[in-house]
Amino acid sequence: MVSTSVTTGKMAGADLTGRRALVTGGASGIGRACARRLARAGAQVVILDVREQSAREAAGEIGGVALTADLTDLAAVEALDCGDVDILVNNAGFQHVAPITDFPPEVFSAIMKIMVEAPFRLARRTLPGMYERGWGRVINISSVHGLRASPYKVAYVTAKHALEGLSKVIALEGAEHGVTSNCVNPAYVRTPLVEEQIADQARVHDLDPEQVVEQIMLAPAAIRRLIEPDEVAEAVAYLCSPQSSMITGASLTIDGGWTAH
Repeated sequence: MVSTSVTTGKMAGADLTGRRALVTGGASGIGRACARRLARAGAQVVILDVREQSAREAAGEIGGVALTADLTDLAAVEALDCGDVDILVNNAGFQHVAPITDFPPEVFSAIMKIMVEAPFRLARRTLPGMYERGWGRVINISSVHGLRASPYKVAYVTAKHALEGLSKVIALEGAEHGVTSNCVNPAYVRTPLVEEQIADQARVHDLDPEQVVEQIMLAPAAIRRLIEPDEVAEAVAYLCSPQSSMITGASLTIDGGWTAH
């Protein structure tokens, strides 16, 4: 007769005591929710953001460390002193909505720097230490737009697709060193970035903001509501847990069924 053991109570999650996490764009929105969640799991969290005062406030709330840098300044990225990072959360980004024919090239370039080049450079800086310690987690906050395209978002869609590729290469190279790399792919999350997108889409499509949410943003989804930042943060924490150790090179969708079509 085979004996089985039953674990009662809540399933053990990520215990990140002694781990150091770096969250880019960590002063608000998804980044701030991730910083809070990782801190609750025991990690020391470094919040990297372009807004110094906001970064200080967010770090102070969780007993973390604030760093300030403009991720479009790649020399500044290279000069960052992040310490030994075990968990890298590439979250920083911004959006610009316009037809390709009207899309400012300098804005396209800035989005590529923040959402592709900076994650590459931060991974390049932090992976050697993860390899040496035999454990690491690279979590890239991608988007449903890393898997699907939408008109008027050429830079954002391009950047998120590139981030997906970067994540997969890190997964393949890091596997033998105990490092996993994954993307988290939410649809529209209730953040300041999305509020700006609503305003941009209203302007482009000549609609009221409420109509933008209902008729454009949520139209492809089966579940018609905005996602909360804490829901994304829980997925990030899960990818740091022992239960996720075989998940790497994946794209974890939180999209209300958008990609089920």
